[in-house]
Amino acid sequence: MADRGPWRVGVVGYGRLGQSLVSRLLAQGPELGLELVFVWNRDPGRMAGSVPPSLQLQNLAALGERRPDLVVEVAHPKIIHESGAQILRHANLLVGSPSALSDQTTERQLLEASQHWDHAVFVARGALWGTEDIRRLDAAGGLRSLRVTMATHPDGFRLEGPLAAAHSPGPCTVLYEGPVRGLCPFAPRNSNTMAAAALAAPSLGFDGVIGVLVADTSLTDMHVVDVELSGPRGPTGRSFAVHTHRENPAEPGAVTGSATVTAFWRSLLACCQLPSRPGIHLC
Repeated sequence: MADRGPWRVGVVGYGRLGQSLVSRLLAQGPELGLELVFVWNRDPGRMAGSVPPSLQLQNLAALGERRPDLVVEVAHPKIIHESGAQILRHANLLVGSPSALSDQTTERQLLEASQHWDHAVFVARGALWGTEDIRRLDAAGGLRSLRVTMATHPDGFRLEGPLAAAHSPGPCTVLYEGPVRGLCPFAPRNSNTMAAAALAAPSLGFDGVIGVLVADTSLTDMHVVDVELSGPRGPTGRSFAVHTHRENPAEPGAVTGSATVTAFWRSLLACCQLPSRPGIHLC
């Protein structure tokens, strides 16, 4: 960590990912220069017996009293919609629900608050493989298309709106295929990898990156993410292309795969080492 006092970290959300982060912060934080200063959960009872009472924050609006340097959101996009800009008044923000940024009003509010309060918005890359390569190709003007397919067992989805009523007629069903912006509101907890891809490729963004959501009854213990991209044509007329296939072990019905938990911890450590620059930054 930087040559300064411990980074004061608050965690918003105490589901599987939040529990893992809190456990690591308590066990490893001091030696890494990190101090856990609060944990908030919509249902405070979930923290009973596992989070020290002194660290339990009952009112999210009072987080400024804990003087955090970084607030880590691992709850739900609604937290970013409702409180993201307010959090930036007090600290840098690590967004664990990047699907929230598909809402253009929310994205604008975060950018304005980031600039006003001189705090950074970090976005965890999560299960997106090859983030840096996508960013470099996009920055060079060579990214032509980007498609992210996420497949898992139907029990692993937390769908809303019309997708919640979607019927899976067979063992493998495409529930959605189209721009990522159209998917995020109806699959806010299952589209974060696609949202990270849209942020990694701003030339395409949420409207140009294609997201595909697949319900597959054979995938009882994993989440499968395929990333397909195309780049510029070479002298023979053939286009540059990359296709990655990622199998992430997951407990039955789990929204978050095991490898994603580890990746998020690495993102937390990384953003504590990055300069606090206003704007939205993948880490």
